[in-house]
Parts: sequence; structure tokens; C-alpha cells
Amino acid sequence: MIPILSALWFGILTSISPCPLATNIAAVSYLSRRIEHPGAVLRSGLAYTVGRMAAYSILGAVIIFSLAGVPAVANFFQDYMNKLLGPVLIIVGLFLLDIIKMNFSGLVLSDERQRRLAGAGAGGSFALGFIFALSFCPISAALFFGSLIPLALGSRSGFILPLVYGIGTALPVFLFAAGLALGIKSVSEWFTRISGIEKYMRKVTGAIFIGAGLYYIWNYLLPRLP
Repeated sequence: MIPILSALWFGILTSISPCPLATNIAAVSYLSRRIEHPGAVLRSGLAYTVGRMAAYSILGAVIIFSLAGVPAVANFFQDYMNKLLGPVLIIVGLFLLDIIKMNFSGLVLSDERQRRLAGAGAGGSFALGFIFALSFCPISAALFFGSLIPLALGSRSGFILPLVYGIGTALPVFLFAAGLALGIKSVSEWFTRISGIEKYMRKVTGAIFIGAGLYYIWNYLLPRLP
């Protein structure tokens, strides 16, 4: 249960981080243009959510199958996962605290293509969510590759975790779309203010990551050193 909740939290934290938040706000602005048709807005929001889930599930499955399917790699992770996890968690924590910074970008769509996809109904919204999910920036890349994948490799429910992570990354957009469909106009104000909360949530999570990393180093790495 803890790995699933952790994956969901990583996804939510990703969704409200500055770079992914910008793509989510763009998605919301496109999906909400048909506000006079609440059902269409809700379907588009759901399709966008499913698109993000599909992207992370496929990418996660490919990575996990590739690593776990090679006996030598699988044995390596089984023997050294706990030893490697400490330094990995500390590096991810430093990213979350903005101590380590890196310019990184994934797939990029022009505004015109984004508008076309958003206006193409549920299928276009699905594609928009799928592509936006692969638009990695430093924080989302650190959380996905540095935290989620190691967690999935060491968990029995590993193949479910990328799916849960995808749900977390799309949750704010879906809630916003649902709020619009239900006529809750104030949800837009919540959505625009959430970036302020993100800073504190990210720093608290970064501090927890560094603390957990030090714990793993103290218990699994240092005792093995000569």
C-alpha cells in the first residue's frame, strides 16, 4: 500500500511543479473552451487523464521489463538496490530543493497543434495528455526515473506504480474539468493558486527524500564499506 500511495504522491507533486503545472494549465485552458457543453468538458478531462496514465504506464513497463527481464540486471538490482537507493534519493531531494538544477525538456508541441488536439474531442484530449506526459522537465524526470522506477523495481506491485503515478499527474486537470462540468466556477481560482503551495510541498518532500537517503546510506551502504 505504501508504494502505491508514494507513487500517487509523486504524481501529484509532479503535476503541481512549475514546468508540468504550466502544461496542465495549458491543457485546462484548451479543454475548458467548450464550457457550454459540460459533458464534453468532463469527457475531455477524463480522456486527458487516461492519456497521461497510458504514457507513463507504457514507458514504465518498457523500462521495468527491460531491467527486470535481463537476469544479470535483475540480480544486480536485487543485490544492490538498497545500497543505491540512498544516493539516488539524496540526488532527487537536491533536485526538489533546487540545489541541483538542469535544463531538460521532452516532447514539445506548438500552440497550434495543442489547440487542434484539444478541439478534436476525446481522442485529441487523450493524445494531448499522452504527449504532455512525455514532456519531462528536471523535477518530473527526477521523480519518475529517480524515484518511481527504483520504487517499482523493488516492489511486488511495480507494474501498477507507473499507472498510479499517471493518475496523480492528471488529477488536478481532471478535478478542474469535473468542477467546470458541475458548474463550480471557483475551482479555477484554486487551480491558479496551487503553484504557491507547490513550493512548500516540494521542499518538504525534498527534505524527506534526503532524510530517507541518509537512512539507507547509514544502514545499507556504510556497513559494506571497508
